[in-house]
Amino acid sequence: MSSRAPFPEPARTDDLRGLLLDYLDFYRGVVAGKLAGLGDEQLRGSVVPSGWTPSGLVHHLVNVERRWLEWGFLGEQIDRPWRDRAEDDGWVTLELPTAELEAMLDAAAARTRRIVEAHQLTEVSRPTGRFREEATAPQLQWILLHLVQEYARHAGHLDIACELLDGRTGEEG
Repeated sequence: MSSRAPFPEPARTDDLRGLLLDYLDFYRGVVAGKLAGLGDEQLRGSVVPSGWTPSGLVHHLVNVERRWLEWGFLGEQIDRPWRDRAEDDGWVTLELPTAELEAMLDAAAARTRRIVEAHQLTEVSRPTGRFREEATAPQLQWILLHLVQEYARHAGHLDIACELLDGRTGEEG
């Protein structure tokens, strides 16, 4: 990522939209920071029994945002919504260098920010994409909270992988 967002320290705010976007930016930065220390083989290799790779994890995260916001919230028809999922239900590993993976994260951040800033947090997903019934369509604020959870969870997975690969731990490295 072009610049790492600081951790959103506990405070008071009436800006829930900004807070959720700040947390997403922070966790994207954590993921990008972990990638920065990995070589090409480490980006594409796996150190866990399930076989996921750091490159595949980034591909997954970017596509999760796309699925939830473009297909889910906006109700747009998108090409191959599950393109990050392999035939065996694992994740697709991209053979890209760190800079291109970081560019994917940056593009996802910009796209997410554009969508979120153009809508109210209480708006409900359109029933024309991923969600077909208005009664079960989530609000934008729920989707953002889910994306924060998704990034935090997978940043933790990546932290473990990096510890196994080169000993780095924590949000800083």
